[in-house]
Amino acid sequence: MERTIKIFDTTLRDGEQSPGCSMNLNEKIEVAKVLEALKVDIIEAGFAIASPGDAAAIAAIADTVHDSTICSLARCVEKDIDAAWNAIKMANSARIHVFLATSPLHMEYKLKMKPEEVLESIAYNVAYAKKYCGDIEFSAEDSTRSDLDFLCRAFEVAIKAGATTLNIPDTVGYMVPEEYAARVKYLREHTAGIENVTLSCHMHNDLGMAVANSLAGVAAGIDQIECTLNGIGERAGNASMEECVMALKTRKDQFGIGCNIDTTQIYRASRMIQTITGVPVAPTKPIVGANAFAHESGIHQHGVMANKETYEIMTPESVGIPKNAIVLGKHSGRHAFEDRLRELGYTLDKAKLDTVFDKFKALADKKKVIKDRDLEALVGAVPVSGEERYSLDRFVINSGNSITSTAVISMKKGDEVFERVAASDGPINAAYRAINKIVGKDVVLEDYSLKSMTDGEDAQAEAIAKISVDGGDTVTGRGVSTDVIEASIKAYINGINKYFID
Repeated sequence: MERTIKIFDTTLRDGEQSPGCSMNLNEKIEVAKVLEALKVDIIEAGFAIASPGDAAAIAAIADTVHDSTICSLARCVEKDIDAAWNAIKMANSARIHVFLATSPLHMEYKLKMKPEEVLESIAYNVAYAKKYCGDIEFSAEDSTRSDLDFLCRAFEVAIKAGATTLNIPDTVGYMVPEEYAARVKYLREHTAGIENVTLSCHMHNDLGMAVANSLAGVAAGIDQIECTLNGIGERAGNASMEECVMALKTRKDQFGIGCNIDTTQIYRASRMIQTITGVPVAPTKPIVGANAFAHESGIHQHGVMANKETYEIMTPESVGIPKNAIVLGKHSGRHAFEDRLRELGYTLDKAKLDTVFDKFKALADKKKVIKDRDLEALVGAVPVSGEERYSLDRFVINSGNSITSTAVISMKKGDEVFERVAASDGPINAAYRAINKIVGKDVVLEDYSLKSMTDGEDAQAEAIAKISVDGGDTVTGRGVSTDVIEASIKAYINGINKYFID
């Protein structure tokens, strides 16, 4: 019988901890829905004790998602475990994930605990979590720099206390594949009761080997891979879900292992994470990068035209990259528009569909042909965060290389219209200063980027503006337009709206 690997997605917890990848409540719910559509086995929805907002988001996801197990992280501390359970208790399937460091370095300098105290804490807190929930995962933080025999003892204690999953994380991305596989094998051979629990890996990518280490772990007996969409996460990121999954699928001859992921949803999920976080993937990113299925070399092109298998080991369709079967333009009707969105993997409620269709018609007046990336941009530009506080009414920019740039910005707030003017050393900065005057907040631009969504002179521009308001956390705003300045203004306003909603 074929083994099936569980996919534990931590995009909403470890991934969101990556600088610049924070999400608001509604964005987290949208991501959770996409993860459910992917058929992810376990969604780690957050770290409930981290903040009331995190706890509320986990609870909302637990109430929304029905087909995946919903998990919250918790330290080996009673209040953390209480918070985790309160956040996930309404889930159809719930898991509490407790962790404690087991390496000499962490025990001495971070925990300031003796090894025996660590074992006592594991025993007590796993049992404490077990009284709430039957599904308990224990992670030995920094396990790859832990003494193997002590790690065996720690896992035995966790099993006796009721843990059903044991995680062997490479917290600092230190391992190489052969070394990690040997560690897994040793633990399997020297830990009493380990045959009765699920073994999990959680690999970080500091040396660029997170996916390779995860797959080596699977070959050695790991039953669950912990990963993130696009490989986002702290420092250099986590193991990339799409790479792990497609490696298992494409090299089934090597692994003989399956998973439950609907791979046709991968591309859409990847695009959503890029849209929400404003963090693009490299063109050469495996599976989902812009060049992943592109062939520029003449030799490659000739081979692919003769037989795709000459240079393609998987098809674009297998990961949900759609074919351009329908050309949309200003004369396209709503039926063709809706059909194309469905083919791209989008299911929108009526209100959002109406908004996107109106934007499509407006764009069609400016562009002769609407491409899939244009449609994705339109969907991504419609807020998932509820009603917008501010919207752009109009703008006038006066700029040149021999004058000071000035911007006149008019914005709506409900039925009110506000207009302000500002000057600066460039048109975008002048526009942002005028917006700050209207909002009346200390808005600071932390980062800014601008890129083309498609090719050609009528291409849409996508602007990403990462801002902080009154010294708070960074918020990512996104704007799309065929006018680069308008896209930049919309991105800034979008970020401000997210701040007020959060």
